[in-house]
This record gives sequence, structure tokens and C-alpha cells, in this order.
Amino acid sequence: MMIACCRAAVLTAVLATAAACSMAGPPVGPPPSEVPIGHPLQGVIWDSRAQAEITPETLVARLSEVDIAILGEIHDNPVHHERQAWLVGRLQPRGLAFEMVPEASERGIAVFRAQGGEAGEIGPAIGWDALGWPDWSLYAPIFEAAGDAVITGGGVERVQIIRAIREGAAAAYGPGAVDAGLEKALPASDQAVLEAEMIAAHCDLLPASAAPGMVEAQRLRDARFALAALRAQDGGGGRAVLITGNQHARTDSGAPAYLARLEPELSVLSLGQIEVIGGQNEVGRYDPASGGGPYDFIWFSGGVPGRGDPCDAFR
Repeated sequence: MMIACCRAAVLTAVLATAAACSMAGPPVGPPPSEVPIGHPLQGVIWDSRAQAEITPETLVARLSEVDIAILGEIHDNPVHHERQAWLVGRLQPRGLAFEMVPEASERGIAVFRAQGGEAGEIGPAIGWDALGWPDWSLYAPIFEAAGDAVITGGGVERVQIIRAIREGAAAAYGPGAVDAGLEKALPASDQAVLEAEMIAAHCDLLPASAAPGMVEAQRLRDARFALAALRAQDGGGGRAVLITGNQHARTDSGAPAYLARLEPELSVLSLGQIEVIGGQNEVGRYDPASGGGPYDFIWFSGGVPGRGDPCDAFR
């Protein structure tokens, strides 16, 4: 069943007014900057549809026009989180969804906030340190920038991930899998591309035999993130923002694709944040010379100093 149905005219008018009021947001300074590293793409924001560079203010204006804005990231890059916090502060969404927040924590967060809990303390309240994400200090400003927005989570339990790997995304997703398109196998060409990307993302150490199951787990997570964004948009009664990794922000295979299936009438735009040096993605695939990439917008950045080779851990 669809998450959001057609709303009555009066309610639609009220929500439109609320969204318009929240669009301006509180006074916020300029977007965060980073130490220049001499790469011509560092700091560039690329509009993939218009095939043109745009300013941060234009990006805000474009994202302000849609129902759901998806802000991608490389999880350990502080600049990416600073930009997300800046954008959330400017957009002032009524709902804020996170890949990192377990769905099971939504109710507890609502109670915590209702009892006067501060947005900056949500992480400790849900046991952030045990969730396996980078330090809470990187994410806290994003929560704080959203004010009293409804917080939802798309985090999938490990048991569901394992079931998706073994039985397929549809089995793990449960009711609604047909609406999300999970009961259908991907076209062979798409499946091959995703399997190759999954192996590359695991430093070419993932056995080819394991790749199909990992793709199913990815499909499950993308669909769940889309649902979290819909709950944020519906529960908040206005524009929503989804915070997620770049792979899940992709318009061709990530959460935007599932949003288009679940609620095709909603408008969605996606931002990918790509590192020009030291990134987990090859910048050439996303640079303007190659047409951009599977995002509506790309905001290029430097890498993380001292990160080293993330594949060392796999080896």
C-alpha cells in the first residue's frame, strides 16, 4: 500500500503554506569551505540536468522546490556533513530521514523530543556509539539544523539484511514489496553493473558468488530509506530531507528510484558529494566532462587527510 494518499484540498493548502513559510529558514551564513588542494573541481557544484556549474544559493533554491531532497555523503568526510547541516539549515525541512538511524528508534526519538530532549542529544539517547557510524559530533549539527523536524530512520536490522542476502530483498521487505518493485528481478545488464560495483566497493575482495546477495541487501536498504523519507515527508507535513551515503542517493538505482515507484507524484532531487582526491569513487565517472553522473547535482570536495587506504581493513 502506498505511504501517502491524495490529500484533501484544504489539507493540501495548509501544507503548502507551511512549506512556503519554512522555505526561507533562519539566517544562515555562507556554506562551509575547505582548505584548497589545487584541484579545479574542488568546491564546484554541478547541475547534471542543465550541464552547468551553479552556486550554493542556486542549489538551495532548486532543492527548495521539491517534496524530498536527498543529500548524499561519504560517511567519514567532515566537510560533507558540514554542507548537509548548512543545507538543512537553509531548507528547514519539516521531516528529516537518516540512513544511520534505526527505524526502531523513531518512536523513542519522538518521545525524547516531546519530553524536552535537545536535538544535539539524540545520538547518545539512541546509543549512537554502538551503531557503527562515524562519531556523533559529525552528525549532531545536521540534527540541530532541522529544529523541530520529525526524525525518521531507515536503518535496517542485521537479521533483515541477512534474509535479503539469502532469500532476496522482497522476502526481507515484507508487505509492500510489490509496490516497491522488489519482487521483480533487475534487468540482466543492470544486475551485472550493480554486482561489479559491489565487488569494486569491497576492494575487489568480494567473491563473485556473493555479489548477487549483496545487491539484494542493497535493494532492501534503498527501498527502506525511501520509506523513511516518505514517513518524514508525510509525518512532518511538508518538505523532507534524506541523509544517506552517495550510493543510496543515486537516481538510477538508489532511494530516488524507489521513491519514484512508491510515490510518483512527489518531486525528488538528489545531491551526491564526490571527493576529487582520496575518494572511494573514481572522480572521472562523475566529473562534468563525462556528463555528471547518477545525481541531479554533484558537490565536489577534497578527501579526508590521513584517511589512508580504506581497503587495508578488508585485506
